[in-house]
Amino acid sequence: MIDVCERVVIGMVKVKLLGIFGSAYGSREVELKIEGNVRLKEIIQKLTCTSKALKRVLINSDLESPMPNAVMIVNGKDISVLGGLDTPIRNGDEILIIPVIHGG
Repeated sequence: MIDVCERVVIGMVKVKLLGIFGSAYGSREVELKIEGNVRLKEIIQKLTCTSKALKRVLINSDLESPMPNAVMIVNGKDISVLGGLDTPIRNGDEILIIPVIHGG
């Protein structure tokens, strides 16, 4: 008998990449299969592993983080009010990644 707590949850999430992120990835919308307990940072890693161009524009090389370059929204809420990059991602979630415009 399988323990319900040990069951692997399989689902799909939708990621929308706006502006330069969509151009770099080659698509403005991506559906990803997830298995088990997944955090937002793992979704970001999966996307950047499959696209070096996206990694170049999304990930800050000094901090090794997307935070200075993007605003990330999960199901209509900014991740700053959720769990940041450790926000849990579940089946059916929608992630929006928006570029931050830096000026100077």
